[in-house]
Amino acid sequence: MNITNQEHQEDLHHIKQMMERSSRFISLSGLSGIAAGSCALVGAYFAYDVISTSRGNILKTLDTTIYETSKTGNVSIESFMGNRLFVIAVVTFIASFLLSFLFTYLRSKKTNTPLWGSTSKRLFVNVMIPMIAGGIYLLKLIENEAYGLIAPGCLIFYGLALVNASKYTLGEVRYLGYCQIALGLINLWFVGFGLYFWAIGFGILHILYGMYMWNKYERE
Repeated sequence: MNITNQEHQEDLHHIKQMMERSSRFISLSGLSGIAAGSCALVGAYFAYDVISTSRGNILKTLDTTIYETSKTGNVSIESFMGNRLFVIAVVTFIASFLLSFLFTYLRSKKTNTPLWGSTSKRLFVNVMIPMIAGGIYLLKLIENEAYGLIAPGCLIFYGLALVNASKYTLGEVRYLGYCQIALGLINLWFVGFGLYFWAIGFGILHILYGMYMWNKYERE
């Protein structure tokens, strides 16, 4: 009788795992986080080089420099969106997205999980709601020349997106989101160092998260 009860409990546990597996997108690869974080650090390096060269002061970061000079009318929104820094940001984002998609695709093939199923669609929607709201908010900050709040805003809304989407994927994503939110809030008191906080949040935290996830779920 005891053996039967134990087997019954094991069956229930197995069924619970299968139900949870079907309701969560589990194909996120740790290598995606490592790749995205590495791209972010490379992008931050080039952005730092541009800032230090163009401003002549390596201690100033993008948001402080533009915020201060915009008050004198020396930096317009057109120059903000059209300079080398914007190009670096776009290239960094595209590279991060493509590499993350590649490793996630390979992971989905390995786990035999549909890359674009009902679960991944729910995940996408829950990620995009905070991201779209944050994008509109950040555009309004730019319109009002509050450039110093862009970096913390990016981190906070990105963190909210991760927390919001975590119920549809691996639970560890939630803790990455908490860290991003905390980092963005701290950045509010250190407005002049937005590039450094970006590098930590989008770079270092992603790499650490990716290494942890790879070691826990993908290491043979």
